[in-house]
Amino acid sequence: MSGLLRLLLALAVLCGPARAADITVFAAASLGDALSEAAEAWTAGTGHGVTIAPAGSSALARQIAAGAPADVVILANTDWMDWLAGQGLLRDGTRRVLMGNSLVLVAHGAGPNTPEVLAPGFDIAARLGPSERLAMALVEAVPAGIYGKAALQARGTWDALAPRVAQTDNVRAALALVALGEAPLGIVYATDARAEPRVHVLGTFAADSHPPILYPGAVTREAVAPLAALAFLDWLGGAEARAILADHGFVAPPE
Repeated sequence: MSGLLRLLLALAVLCGPARAADITVFAAASLGDALSEAAEAWTAGTGHGVTIAPAGSSALARQIAAGAPADVVILANTDWMDWLAGQGLLRDGTRRVLMGNSLVLVAHGAGPNTPEVLAPGFDIAARLGPSERLAMALVEAVPAGIYGKAALQARGTWDALAPRVAQTDNVRAALALVALGEAPLGIVYATDARAEPRVHVLGTFAADSHPPILYPGAVTREAVAPLAALAFLDWLGGAEARAILADHGFVAPPE
């Protein structure tokens, strides 16, 4: 074997695993801040890079179906993950629920946070001015919007509020409308409200008023680095990552 060939093989051994261990994670928009911090901890501990690509769950699922490169996908509800699984776009045996969340009503501006469950008689419409709107993610496609619509239906107020909803592509965009004062109220995840000082929480929607807010994750079928992707998912279920997620307001999934 020539010296040059030996050198090339040595470089392949040295460089191959490092490159393969860098992964791309498609994550629900509500996970952006928490997963970015978690990814930094993972990289510090392992030396392997992680790129977090946050967006609405529906958009991410469709992008993966269209061939977008992702090693890991973490969505904000089970329906879109079921959709990916039904198309054979996930690796068998890698799917698991990673965390949970809750749904809150937020108002523009600083103020006292009231995390208690909204009273049945709390009148959301009365808090809106004549021409003001309620910010929500897309109510037929984005998990936060789907959960929000279900919660309002459970309260018997959806029909009255539906014409006054300002829909956005993802939950962080709905949060931004309230933070900027373009909408006085919005329905977002508790973790989103926690990350934005320009809003305050008026109350939490009862857990039984909407489907459980769970975040399933899996390795994609076309993952370039499936072993590193699976290792990252396993790590997200461990104590270090759980502590980071808890700092952002996420809760452990049901056993």
